[in-house]
Amino acid sequence: MSRIGRAPITVPAGVEVKIEENNHVTVKGPKGTLERNFAPQMKIEQEAGVLTVSRPDDNKENRSLHGLTRALLSNMVVGVSEGFKKELSVQGVGYKVAKEGNKLVMNIGYSHQVNVDEVEGITIDVPNPNTIVINGIDKQKVGQFAADVRKKRPPEPYKGKGIRYADEVVRHKEGKTGAK
Repeated sequence: MSRIGRAPITVPAGVEVKIEENNHVTVKGPKGTLERNFAPQMKIEQEAGVLTVSRPDDNKENRSLHGLTRALLSNMVVGVSEGFKKELSVQGVGYKVAKEGNKLVMNIGYSHQVNVDEVEGITIDVPNPNTIVINGIDKQKVGQFAADVRKKRPPEPYKGKGIRYADEVVRHKEGKTGAK
């Protein structure tokens, strides 16, 4: 049995979960609403504020869907109650970011400014010129948006300049002159 799949999901107060036919699940909470269709062979049950996911048999496909379904359902519940956050750090001489309206304006070493528009369901905060905080209720959207912003100038290994996750460690390489 899947260790992840068999773990129950406790639904916090203020979160409403509705399970419809063909495993169409709607989760409403204080931060918003998320909807998702899950595999029809998975059995999603709600009893007394606890969600459980079970599988019909030990078929390889059902085993893999079991943990996936439970993890996605758990992320929906956490997203509408607490939300998700990714923090990016901008490092480099002259590198800075600012928010103008609903656009993220970045000076990251190119001859032009790089502009990124906010996506629906995502909010961008810039507490200081070297930090970007991305918030949202959908974990996949938050992670994908953070990856897209990071892709504009990934950290390079020689000086460490670029956009990185706040908890990311960039291994530095020695330059050509250090090899002697």
